[in-house]
Amino acid sequence: MKSFFKIFFKWLIIFFVLFFVINIFIGMSFDDSDLTFLLMGIDASNVKEAKGVRSDTIMLFNLDKKNDKLSIVSMPRDTRTSIDGRKYKEKVNHSFAYGGAELTTSTVSNLLGIDIDYYAVVDYDLVKNFIDLIGGIEIYVPVDMKYEDPTANPPLHIDLKEGQQTLDGDKALQYLRFRKGYANADLGRIDAQQEFLKVVINDTLSLRNIPKIPKMIQLYKSNVDTNIPLTMVMRYGFSAIINSLDIETYVLPGSPKMLNGVSYYIHDEEATKEIINQIFYIN
Repeated sequence: MKSFFKIFFKWLIIFFVLFFVINIFIGMSFDDSDLTFLLMGIDASNVKEAKGVRSDTIMLFNLDKKNDKLSIVSMPRDTRTSIDGRKYKEKVNHSFAYGGAELTTSTVSNLLGIDIDYYAVVDYDLVKNFIDLIGGIEIYVPVDMKYEDPTANPPLHIDLKEGQQTLDGDKALQYLRFRKGYANADLGRIDAQQEFLKVVINDTLSLRNIPKIPKMIQLYKSNVDTNIPLTMVMRYGFSAIINSLDIETYVLPGSPKMLNGVSYYIHDEEATKEIINQIFYIN
């Protein structure tokens, strides 16, 4: 009798797994629409408790499933733009402190002239735990990175040497949080972040990480504030594993400028339209 129940429950589990996977693939086969969302990284250890903080990183993602292409547009945090409810133009990262992910998403949507339905906000714990989960990443550190700020939340201790190396979760955080040593300031940091993302995405989508998907889902639930349904994440994730992605990265075109003693990044509207048209195939 015990043997019967073992076999029964084993096949019951296999049935539900197959049912779930088949439904994912059915969803993929009939849905070739793009997935567009805004990714925001915040200066906090816990995304669930972060209120009144500014976003540290803002990136637009567009996954074009039909052409197996992922486009990423980084927004310099000092980009000057209009924010709903504010009298004057301000830095785009201020919007998160005023109204959270929803306000930042609508702000970037208005800035770029496109609809952005989804958002995802991640915290430091997600980065650290996720990189440790996939076994670290191999990346080239472009400059010596050394900086201390015990008053930061969490405290900031950065000490990385230039060169190719393996970063665990803690060192990956150091790499991402470093900002004051690049020759071209925030744009240099954006280049480093984009390179980091390319490596992490390619590593994550490798077959060896498939057994880690349940733990990835746990991290997603506990360290990501998002309105993207988990089933949608799974659908597009499996599609990306099966079909190798062509990853293209962009930086919002523009240049730094001082206005009334404040340093801003003024985006080039025409050059921005060209990038958006290229990503979304707008004629």
